[in-house]
Amino acid sequence: MFSKLVRCSSSFKNVKTVEAFVRSSASEKCLTVCCVNLKRDFSVSRSTASVSGNPSHSQRPDWNRAVSEAEKIVGYPTSFLSLRWLLSDEIANVALHLRKLVGSNHPLLKTAKSLLYNGRNNMQAWGLIVLLISKAAGHLNVEEMEEDKAAGVLHSQRALAEVTEMIRTSHLVHKGLVNIYPGLYPEPGVLNDMTFGNKIALLSGDYLLGNSCAELASLRNQDLVELMSSAVRDLAEGEFLGRRDLQNNPLPSRPDPAVMQAPSPPPVPGRLPRTPALLEWTHRNVLSAGSLLGKSCQGTLKLAGHGTELQEQGYKFGKHLALAWQACLDLEPFTSGSHYTLGTAFNLTSAPVMFHLEHDPSLFDEIDKGIESVHDVDYTKVHSIVSKGKGLALTKQLQKEHSRKAMEVLEVFQESDARTALSNIIVAMGEL
Repeated sequence: MFSKLVRCSSSFKNVKTVEAFVRSSASEKCLTVCCVNLKRDFSVSRSTASVSGNPSHSQRPDWNRAVSEAEKIVGYPTSFLSLRWLLSDEIANVALHLRKLVGSNHPLLKTAKSLLYNGRNNMQAWGLIVLLISKAAGHLNVEEMEEDKAAGVLHSQRALAEVTEMIRTSHLVHKGLVNIYPGLYPEPGVLNDMTFGNKIALLSGDYLLGNSCAELASLRNQDLVELMSSAVRDLAEGEFLGRRDLQNNPLPSRPDPAVMQAPSPPPVPGRLPRTPALLEWTHRNVLSAGSLLGKSCQGTLKLAGHGTELQEQGYKFGKHLALAWQACLDLEPFTSGSHYTLGTAFNLTSAPVMFHLEHDPSLFDEIDKGIESVHDVDYTKVHSIVSKGKGLALTKQLQKEHSRKAMEVLEVFQESDARTALSNIIVAMGEL
């Protein structure tokens, strides 16, 4: 399989050949995490061609164009999943072992598939954001050998972008672990499959996280190591926040009567009221997403020699961009033309659901059925009720609010191609 991958990847002009290879591998049910970047790189190239020629039927042409143009500005695609990772013995072994999980219904397969085909949620864009903010800010008092003159960023900044992607991807892979408690899988064959899948998820996630730590240590910047370590801590803390089912899937918290009776802060014009639902959603997603992207943007400005004030602006930009991004993803199951299939599970702590629960607590009666497993919830019913409520409009307002705040932070940087590219990504995100 890997010899075939090498032959395909050696000719970057033959987009259709590589796309066919990725799809044929998927049709053979070999869903490997190692194909993520290869598939994404060529799909972006294809989308760019369709924009310049015949219009694409993709639902996200503006997003694809914004990402493609941004990658040109920083030199080349940012993903750590380059050939030096693809052809390593460890990743090759993961690819082979993943084949054994086909047909087992282990969550790791779903994770691998989402990394392969979910363009809106791919991790490569996180590293791209870090490189764009690096180029937009420039660098001060840096040795000439350290600079990648073609891309306009430092080699250490590109390494940090790779570290960001590795940490994020390892976290998603680790979330594919199944909590195997006594009596969950009475059939020995199913139990063996799930145990084996857990081993693969644990070891492959550890491999990515371990390499990210080694790459981070090689930058020899103690302050940066401490900063990024706190981002990893936040990711872990986010997995223990709020109510959870037996598989650690999140459930919205019931309102605290004491909090509900407390006086609300005065409303701020142009901003959503700081209700318990909004505060819980923000807390969850700052820990699970905003902290990593924000601290990565903060860290890349530290590497460039900028002061603490500009570093803080970098953190705010990454945080607000991640929250706007999450609000867009939360809207996807309720958006016409999305890939969501009615009746399948979606995030019960998404912004539309949590906003609706604040206005219609009776929906908790259905959601509480998922206290043991979120799959016991009637998602068709929840989807229908939320679609008719205020939650969608409030989520769109939430997304616009964080997008606006991210745009405001960009004003501190001088006008440049990189700043324009970041603006285009924010605008395209609102078009999704």
